[in-house]
Amino acid sequence: MSADTTGAGPGAARTDGERLQKVMAAAGVASRRASEILILEGRVTVNGKKVRELGARIDPGSDLLAVDGVAVQLDQSKRYVMLNKPTKVISSMGDDRGRTDLSGFVSQYEERLFNVGRLDYDTSGLLVLTNDGPLAQVLAHPSFGVEKTYIAKVKGTVTPQTLQQLKSGIELDDGPIRIDRGKLITRGAADGASMVELTLHSGRNRIVRRMMEAAGHPVIELVRRSFGPLHLGSLKLGRTRELTKIELGQLLTLAREAEEQKGRM
Repeated sequence: MSADTTGAGPGAARTDGERLQKVMAAAGVASRRASEILILEGRVTVNGKKVRELGARIDPGSDLLAVDGVAVQLDQSKRYVMLNKPTKVISSMGDDRGRTDLSGFVSQYEERLFNVGRLDYDTSGLLVLTNDGPLAQVLAHPSFGVEKTYIAKVKGTVTPQTLQQLKSGIELDDGPIRIDRGKLITRGAADGASMVELTLHSGRNRIVRRMMEAAGHPVIELVRRSFGPLHLGSLKLGRTRELTKIELGQLLTLAREAEEQKGRM
């Protein structure tokens, strides 16, 4: 094993741990034989370094594995679940005011899951539940700013000028805010409401509602359709499903990139 592959320390070859192809197979990446081909083709990295030798060993408890630049979770005790949260549900596993909380949606899972970030009591849509504390901490931190897309039903007739105002930025009590992208779905319906799709990075509290209020179009209904690389798709309201391997890889990659970015600051 060469010195520029993974090791027990920077630049050092690891002599303990498990064979890389065995770990990859256990993680569901591919069979051992197919994993060996991936290694020989230079498509596997450990701790950010390309590994090309079949004798490479890694520690599944501490080393970071990626294939084709996509992160792989080696800890099989971690669980990642998507919930389509209904309205009138508090984003917490318990509530001292007796409101409906998230605990009823995770009772079928053996692990103790908790939510990544929050959705307002009156907002429905995509919420991630996991027992992966470090990932949850990174993705929920406001300074990281995971991209989120919402569908909002708002009062009044939204015009292209309104969307441009939202893109340019609106001043709120806690500072300016702007959307990354906006699309008008319908406007001036019979009930005098409009539907808009808004994408933004901010993690500030009730930001979409406050922004639309400031723009003169208070929110009537709000749904979060996407969170980072995850999309709600056809998941029914109040239902859960585990993330696919592709979705999990994308989410882990996002979290690792955030950690690297924080380390460079």
